Amino acid sequence: MSTPMPASIDETLSMLNSQDYVADRALATVLFLSLKMGRPLFLEGEAGVGKTEIAKVLSKALDRPLIRLQCYEGLDISSAVYEWNYPAQMLEIRMSEAAGISDRDRLEHDIFADRYLIRRPVLEALSGEPGRPPVFLIDELDRTDEAFEAFLLEVLSDFQVTIPEYGTIKAAERPAVIITTNRTREIHDALKRRCLYHWVDYPSAERELDIVSRKAPDANRQLSEEIVRFVQKLRQMELFKVPGVAETIDWATALTELDKIALDPATISDTIGVLLKYQDDIARLQGSEGKRILDDVKAELASA
Repeated sequence: MSTPMPASIDETLSMLNSQDYVADRALATVLFLSLKMGRPLFLEGEAGVGKTEIAKVLSKALDRPLIRLQCYEGLDISSAVYEWNYPAQMLEIRMSEAAGISDRDRLEHDIFADRYLIRRPVLEALSGEPGRPPVFLIDELDRTDEAFEAFLLEVLSDFQVTIPEYGTIKAAERPAVIITTNRTREIHDALKRRCLYHWVDYPSAERELDIVSRKAPDANRQLSEEIVRFVQKLRQMELFKVPGVAETIDWATALTELDKIALDPATISDTIGVLLKYQDDIARLQGSEGKRILDDVKAELASA
């Protein structure tokens, strides 16, 4: 049996906190309601703000298996839902022919048996063991096309999949479904209506500092404060891709590995590629601009 679900919003906050996921009350509320109502949770937000991590934390906290469907352009049913083990089926047909079995109905029944069915993530999510339904993560749904999105409607409406040669497979217990999107395209309203919705925003400086202290505990306190404030200022700039929380943690970890206890212009210049991933953005932070932001950060901390 899996761990019991949280019985309140406060218990949901405590559950997330116990796994070092620093969430605000709004996120804990919608997550609690999603679990309580058995509805998928649709999470939108910029890359790197912790959407995928919510499913991982939920799986660990509830002691349920995590099944992840990583979406991409061209994703089809054979990769996402199921396919038949064609080589094994052909071998079964040849062996039946060699044994003189000519009953077509029996042969068809045999080759479309469960042992030849290869279960992909969607079907796995519907086939969880009793008392321990999985956490089903549909990650970056916006990368797929509208045809696959339409197929998911049956899954999210009735938690079942129909296989023509096999029949309908329905979940004995609904999995906890987390859907994420980076909003590179709009998802159809029909799918959104089947979900509860939450926008995962960048955290405040206070909450981000708490995250860094948990995820990069070896980082010097002064260094962590300077990193968080520096990143918060970068998010106010017109960059091609502002850094997410994941990059903040990576930077704190990298600078700790370099035995840094505070930021300085040379360190920023040398390690900015950990934080920013586009050359145009990096070029803006080289030289005087990076130093100007750092001076502002140090002045703010000195007056705090």
